[in-house]
Amino acid sequence: MNLKWFFAVLLGFLMAFVILQNTQVIKLQILFWQLSASRILFLALVFILGLVLGFVLGRRPRRRS
Repeated sequence: MNLKWFFAVLLGFLMAFVILQNTQVIKLQILFWQLSASRILFLALVFILGLVLGFVLGRRPRRRS
């Protein structure tokens, strides 16, 4: 296992630890929409969105030869 995978797994465990400690219900208001859900869902959604965006934007384009 290389160093990137080690840090990815470590980050995943740390994020799971933080998410499991935040179980309160919160209200999120965006313009005229109001959402009420568990903080776990919002944290997990933001974390997964960050992972996907980081993966997509962090990829290097392949060089054509």
